[in-house]
Amino acid sequence: MDLRCFIAIELSESLKKNIDARTKSLRETDADVKWVPWENLHLTMKFLGKTPEKLVPDIKERLLKAVSPHEKFHIRFYGAGVFPDIRRPRVVWIGILDSDRLIRLQQDIEASMVALGYDTESRPYTPHLTIGRLRSPKGKDALLRELEKFKEVGFDDMEVRSVSVMKSELKPTGARYFRLCDIPLGHP
Repeated sequence: MDLRCFIAIELSESLKKNIDARTKSLRETDADVKWVPWENLHLTMKFLGKTPEKLVPDIKERLLKAVSPHEKFHIRFYGAGVFPDIRRPRVVWIGILDSDRLIRLQQDIEASMVALGYDTESRPYTPHLTIGRLRSPKGKDALLRELEKFKEVGFDDMEVRSVSVMKSELKPTGARYFRLCDIPLGHP
């Protein structure tokens, strides 16, 4: 059976609730945005997509080798914006400071999955937390005005201790995520 999988860094419930509460004014604009429910907030490190269930142990084994050289580290959520740009916004995000170690971790994860036959991401990894996706330009200007207030806003920081292989189930009510395994950093 095939699963829809991705590799992520999970956020604590308190961090997710705090980010959700602090960005409430963005959701109150009339913008046509599909907001990520607070319980689904996570940092995607690698989207795998369609994955045979029997491959999950191999993914875990590769990830163990890829992440074991990385020690725990801190990141800070700071600022907000849109991808690709303000003329054509599609994704609303919160930025991440102190992300050099996060980028190196992602590169090692990427390389480990290529060895299993997954495609290399064509774009360079830009550390961010996706909080919404624009469905249409409706209300875009109001959203962008509100986002200006978040350009230099510090959110919380967190310690990155592990990465998780996640399964995504698409439902009519939205996606639901389930952890398949958790791989700690810094363990041989």
